[in-house]
Amino acid sequence: MVSTDAFDKSATQVQTTAAAQRSADFQIDVARYELQAAKTLLEYTAASRGEPAERLPIVSPVSGRVLKVVRECEGPVRTGDMLLEVGDPTMLEVEVDVLSADAVKIKPGMTVMFDRWGGEEPLEGIVRIIEPVGFTKISALGVEEQRVLIISDITSPAEQWKRVGDGYRVEARFILWHKDEVLQIPASSLFRYQQGWAVFVVENNHAKQRLVKFGQRNGLVAQILEGIGEGEEVVNHPSDDVEDGRRVKQTQ
Repeated sequence: MVSTDAFDKSATQVQTTAAAQRSADFQIDVARYELQAAKTLLEYTAASRGEPAERLPIVSPVSGRVLKVVRECEGPVRTGDMLLEVGDPTMLEVEVDVLSADAVKIKPGMTVMFDRWGGEEPLEGIVRIIEPVGFTKISALGVEEQRVLIISDITSPAEQWKRVGDGYRVEARFILWHKDEVLQIPASSLFRYQQGWAVFVVENNHAKQRLVKFGQRNGLVAQILEGIGEGEEVVNHPSDDVEDGRRVKQTQ
């Protein structure tokens, strides 16, 4: 006669031992398979027969340069195993991750400028693909951001960036809008007035409030469509002390 607890413990021990036995049997089978594979390898290896090793040429599917060596030592290779990474450095594409809120403003065919790539002049490129799927990335401040990959092609002459290789770093500036001979002012000179925008224009050393209409704005400068003429001076960063008709003085 035994207690129920003792019986349960004994039954559990039996199950555990049986599972350990099955695991050991599987390990034996794996060891036998590895042994058979090693014997097969030795059987077909020329070195084991004292003959010169056979050289098997492997043809690359594309022309280019070796970018990465995946298998450096000899050994058995299965079908589909990667041996080398081969690429054409003259066909490089640039992959840039941008905020999803900015990605919706970018379209295929837009011009992009690549800075800080190592040369004196920026490289020109064109947007080819905007990935349809975003991903989460942690910023330097620890904030989760949704980002999207933008794939662009370099359109500058290849001789200009021939030293750029796979995995190199560049900084991209996407040209969302472009126009020649644009009348613009510092965006910091604009301020809200009633239902529109206004600026203070300097006339005879006095600040004159004037309603304006602007077009494109990037946070630093704004395109002026109406309200200001070319060559007129405006008050930058107007404080609450600046009022219409108040005398102003230019400072450096």
